[in-house]
Amino acid sequence: MRFAKYAYRLRDELGATGVAAFALFVAGALFMSLVLQPLKEKHRALAARAELVGNAPATASGAAADKLATVYEYLAKPESTTDWLAKLYAIGRATGVELQSASYKTQSSSGRLERYEITLPLVGNYTMMREFLKRALAEIPVLSLDQITLKRESRGDGGVHAELRMTLHMVKS
Repeated sequence: MRFAKYAYRLRDELGATGVAAFALFVAGALFMSLVLQPLKEKHRALAARAELVGNAPATASGAAADKLATVYEYLAKPESTTDWLAKLYAIGRATGVELQSASYKTQSSSGRLERYEITLPLVGNYTMMREFLKRALAEIPVLSLDQITLKRESRGDGGVHAELRMTLHMVKS
């Protein structure tokens, strides 16, 4: 009760502009303490961390080289392109997806990786195609799905026509 009386008196003495200014002052103080201070602390912590990382460039480049070597090691498989394509065809037959004629293209690169692009038209239902993709990506570790286009001829048609663009990533021998 006493606080309400004090608030009414303050409002009368300050007027509408004074109350608005006081409210803005309180909002600014809350914003500073609840938002800006934690951000400043986070900035200080990140700056200290960046300084530590900046003092060890040899370690960072060594770690990047190790990571790159790990990727090359992962992609270095004894199977050839034809082995992977045969496995892809077998997965299609096992999942019930009708594989149609595909187009294959080798992408030239100056690095250690060789990319073999595959454009593969498929016919089947949605569940079969999902299973095909799931198994293909799990069983062929050097395969990536780049693009998929799905098309249904008519609403009542249970089959879906798809075109998959995939890439085999292999280390040059």
